[in-house]
Amino acid sequence: MNAQGNSTLVNVDGVEKVFHRGSEDIHVLADLHLQASVGEFLALMGPSGSGKTTLLNLIGGLDRPTKGAVTVAGERLDQLSDRRLAAWRARHVGFVFQLYNLMPVLTAERNVELPLLLTHLSKADRQKHVETALAVVGLSHRAKHYPRTLSGGEQQRVGIARGIVTDPTLLLCDEPTGDLDRKAGNEILDLLQALNREHGKTIIMVTHDPHASARASRTVYQDKGQLSNEPVK
Repeated sequence: MNAQGNSTLVNVDGVEKVFHRGSEDIHVLADLHLQASVGEFLALMGPSGSGKTTLLNLIGGLDRPTKGAVTVAGERLDQLSDRRLAAWRARHVGFVFQLYNLMPVLTAERNVELPLLLTHLSKADRQKHVETALAVVGLSHRAKHYPRTLSGGEQQRVGIARGIVTDPTLLLCDEPTGDLDRKAGNEILDLLQALNREHGKTIIMVTHDPHASARASRTVYQDKGQLSNEPVK
């Protein structure tokens, strides 16, 4: 499946993923092909268990395919050593999770700083990056607050700030509005659209919500390890 545009950022070519549970082989992805362009906002939809998160993890270098090639930003992820893959991931990918995954003992700004601890930036430079990321998501005034004092929408904004603080090539969002009410979810979708349109971020978002996928520039549908341009029947 080809994305619109000439500059391909993500190329998933003939990927299969098999998990082993005892003597049983569980085939999650089967000969899957996907391309995403630089600057695209792509939504992945499909029923639970269709392999959406598995595909997202392969694109983000959190897992490896059983077969096939995953190329992102010109790098064959399936051919990298664990050490090189970790370094590549820290440089190129920001993650946003459904349940925020914030550290409760850290303030918002210290949660946002976490990915920068893997870099060689000085403390002062890390703080500048944190302040910029929190400003982008509209939470500069909540920098010193702990997660327990933030609303769900604010916690997700902190999660997005953490995802963009390294200025990643690719932002991967796994059900980013799945734990929010409609109002807070709409605010998060507004923010993701702004990151895409105003800041040029390439975003791939897994969602089960048609309301969320409507914000993307393109939607593909996943079912039984395969992708389609048409909704799953």
